Amino acid sequence: MYMNIQERDLLKVLYSEKYINQRILADLSGHSLGVVNRSLKQLLVEGYINEENQLTQKAENLFRQNAPKQAVILAAGFGMRMVPINLESPKAFLKVKGEYLIERLIRQLHEVGVHQIYVVVGFMKEQFEYLIDEFGVKLIVNSEYAGKNNLHSMKLVSDHLANAYILPCDIWCRKNPFSREELYSWYMVSDVADEESDVRVSRKMELVRTAETSGNAMIGITYLTAQDGASVSERIHQLCGKPAYDGCFWEEALYNKDRMIISAKVAHASDVVEINTYEQLRDLDSHSEQLKSDAIAAIAEKFQVKAKEIVEISVLKKGMTNRSFLFSCKGKKYIMRIPGEGTDQLINRRQEADVYHAISSKGICDDPIYINPENGYKITAFLEGVRTCDPLNEEDLKKSMELLRKFHHMALNVEHEFDIFKQIEFYESLWEGNASVYRDYEQTKKKVLELKPYIDVHATEKVLTHIDAVPDNFLFYTGEHGEELQLTDWEYAGMQDPHVDLAMFCIYSFYDRGQVDHLIELYFEGKCDAAVRIKIYCYIAVCGLLWSNWCEYKRRLGVEFGEYSLRQYRYAKEYYRIVQKELEVQKESEEA
Repeated sequence: MYMNIQERDLLKVLYSEKYINQRILADLSGHSLGVVNRSLKQLLVEGYINEENQLTQKAENLFRQNAPKQAVILAAGFGMRMVPINLESPKAFLKVKGEYLIERLIRQLHEVGVHQIYVVVGFMKEQFEYLIDEFGVKLIVNSEYAGKNNLHSMKLVSDHLANAYILPCDIWCRKNPFSREELYSWYMVSDVADEESDVRVSRKMELVRTAETSGNAMIGITYLTAQDGASVSERIHQLCGKPAYDGCFWEEALYNKDRMIISAKVAHASDVVEINTYEQLRDLDSHSEQLKSDAIAAIAEKFQVKAKEIVEISVLKKGMTNRSFLFSCKGKKYIMRIPGEGTDQLINRRQEADVYHAISSKGICDDPIYINPENGYKITAFLEGVRTCDPLNEEDLKKSMELLRKFHHMALNVEHEFDIFKQIEFYESLWEGNASVYRDYEQTKKKVLELKPYIDVHATEKVLTHIDAVPDNFLFYTGEHGEELQLTDWEYAGMQDPHVDLAMFCIYSFYDRGQVDHLIELYFEGKCDAAVRIKIYCYIAVCGLLWSNWCEYKRRLGVEFGEYSLRQYRYAKEYYRIVQKELEVQKESEEA
């Protein structure tokens, strides 16, 4: 006969504690006196306890059958929400009260006799290696951690889910959440509400999806019995076979329609804390050495406040070059930019500061509140109602090209140049002698360089050019006069032919030739000379190779850009051919 959760909870108490009276059992189990009395009667009827409320052999066998034997720790991800901490280590190595998170979790598992522990790693996997010798764990490498969520991490350990704990690496547990005795599968949630959670605990201790604005905060620690472990393993393999689930958390495998197949286990918020943000770490351990952030220190100094007055810290979408986060200080919102991986090799921050000085008060971009030319940290005011330019929206394109044309006509000057051809060679040099991942790279590069003479002949006078004038950097926002527009992110800006900006916009937007020609018409207001159009085609080819080389460097740092990198290389090849065809047509026309 089926044994409900209350009866199993009571049986666990009786396993570890000598029976005294029902009231004490109620306190220890967390159930009411009435539930305890009913459960004792049923356990007696089913033969799990005797008349003296002692466990029978049947109960002992049940405990042996469901006893924890192994554990899986999920530790493959980036932990990008932890900005502004400059994570030189994965989140698993955040130190709370003098102890690394993952080491504390492993020790707590050891305390209950679980020594067979599998740690799924990916980001900075090498930092976990010492755990093999120190704690006897086994490392499982997830090579897809950058492009897929932890559902795919679980697929790698799907043979180790029977009688197993599954837990994230970013959890701090005040009390040991694990036990030598388990009788049913459960998923741990907090007793506090969370706006990001879409599940709640029902009266039957089930976890059901909710349409309400918040549910129980999901902690993620899970226990699976042998039977449920097999079922979940099968479900994981099914979901991993569908690309639509590449971005899903592994918990998706626990759902049958709108509810989990395993029970809820509710923990007090003070006992189990998931550390996802800088503020959560600060709240838990204000003396943590990892709170020492250059970014926070810079903000505190600029606004003359204490670090604790910098609040509402949240990560923004990771850009291709930088990491940025939103924060509030003195009642206003701001954005702090932190340069991303390898950008010290790519960007001269002093030159960037010179650019911002040149465009100051020109109505093209908000002036930075703070910029550090040494490390690239930058603070700007937060804009309300922000959206980026939609490259497929005609009105957005007209307004963006109008702003770009206005900026180019200012003919601003700085001391440095962005030499596209030198940058191609420079990015290639960062590969440190390794060959390109493209088999025909040398042939493609040779053809692209053949376009330089044409460019040199037809290039216009060089002015300050954005270089990264892509749709995502045209920001529409709610200003004093309704929706306004600015051009942001001037890291690559320098002296160059301004028509390079058109090529950059096109290749980032994945435009086909018809769309390229349309953008050119909008910018030139229908008055583009044929030679200039061909020159822009040349720039598309050259800039395609430029950013392809850039992507190759970032790839060697472990940063992938998916289709973007492939498409840039295609632009280099395809627009070389387009230029050659256009020149042939031009020559035939002249000869005729």
